[in-house]
Amino acid sequence: MTLANKIAFVLLCAAIIFTTVVYGAVHQPVIALVYVMFGGMLVLWAIDGYITGSMRFSSSHLQIPIILTVVYGVIQIIPFGTITETGGIQGISRTISLDPFSTQATVIHLLGLFLFFAVSLTLIDSASRLRKLVIVITVFGFIFAFYAILQAVLSPDKIYGIYERREVAPFGSFVNRHNFAAYMEMTLSLPMGLLFVGAIAKDKRLLYFTAIGLMGVALLLSGSRGGFVAFLAEVIFLFILTTPARSGRKLYLKLGLVVVLVAAIIGGSFFVGGESSLTRIAETSGSQNVTSDRSHIWSVTLRVIANSFPLGAGLGSFGAAYTAFDTRSGAERVEQAHNDYLQIAADAGIIGILLGLFFVFTLFRVGIKAAKSDNTYRRGVAVGALAGCFAILIHSIFDFVLHTTAITVLFLTLVTLIVASRNRYEDDIEELEGRKIKRKRSSSVASISSAKRNSLP
Repeated sequence: MTLANKIAFVLLCAAIIFTTVVYGAVHQPVIALVYVMFGGMLVLWAIDGYITGSMRFSSSHLQIPIILTVVYGVIQIIPFGTITETGGIQGISRTISLDPFSTQATVIHLLGLFLFFAVSLTLIDSASRLRKLVIVITVFGFIFAFYAILQAVLSPDKIYGIYERREVAPFGSFVNRHNFAAYMEMTLSLPMGLLFVGAIAKDKRLLYFTAIGLMGVALLLSGSRGGFVAFLAEVIFLFILTTPARSGRKLYLKLGLVVVLVAAIIGGSFFVGGESSLTRIAETSGSQNVTSDRSHIWSVTLRVIANSFPLGAGLGSFGAAYTAFDTRSGAERVEQAHNDYLQIAADAGIIGILLGLFFVFTLFRVGIKAAKSDNTYRRGVAVGALAGCFAILIHSIFDFVLHTTAITVLFLTLVTLIVASRNRYEDDIEELEGRKIKRKRSSSVASISSAKRNSLP
């Protein structure tokens, strides 16, 4: 293993933390730094390939819909003729996208995320790295949740005590509390998955239970209604995925674990934040803010979809497309549909719908196979990561959480863990009847050497 490869793995872990602490990486200067990190990972991957004489890459089909979305975004900004003179201006290029500049920016962003995902898939090449990445996410999630709870008590209106956003409800380092809830859904999914499959030693279970409880309390204190619904769906999904139909005593044990977890989290939220934490969840649905009135936004979005179908209005062009059909004053610009599925249809039309369905189908097909791993730890990582992705997919019905860089980075990291959990590694150890048994390595990572092309099973 080369130094370049090790540094690239460190950058992978750093990207998860950095994008989170800098307000979720939603500001352009910060996003530029994130692109530098992604580019650094790519360069280090290339250097590693040059030194070893073998360019390693992943054959996972989950990369396909992402790169095809990038390609379609490029197609949406290709000029084909000009628009009729408008306001005395001539020669305006006609494109599929209503806002070519926004589409171009979105394409660049998606390309950066694709490179991060593709390199990450090759970096998780051992059981030790798989464990390290899970530990990084779990420990950071615990620390981040603890800080967010302190901030909610001591300085609820300011992030880090300095950055104030009155028009939204910040929580943790995120300017939007729904994004924080989505982040917690993913960080607590991994330790929950490991607990549900029994991959945690008895002397460490209390630590994991405490970490899950704290992250769950922070999620509820954020007051996100969509986050609460997604969390309950996540727990139920984990219960179903890890409990066979005829499991007898195990069924009741896991059901008891679910009840205890949910009760502890709700009880903890009352202890820390009083009734206000759950009251805010109820208040979210009654928001009078034009930019978060979901029923109105969704009705207008359906008109946008009908008008731009089948090609879409252009990736990132929702704000421009929405304005033409908004029945309100327009004093407040709506940039997102508060439903990622509707926005995919509005931005990319039938192509976006098909690519989205392909990604979700492939994700669950790979995830279910990984959840059947013969290694207990990898099985726990697989079911936990899949549950975290499932929670985000549920939350995306109510919010636009995947439009936040930090959330997308962690989501793609969970997908990477799902893919990696299917593999066997040279340092893979399973304890059976008190004996440690090493298993042979098998990987979905292929390589192209200077002499010949090798494809591993």
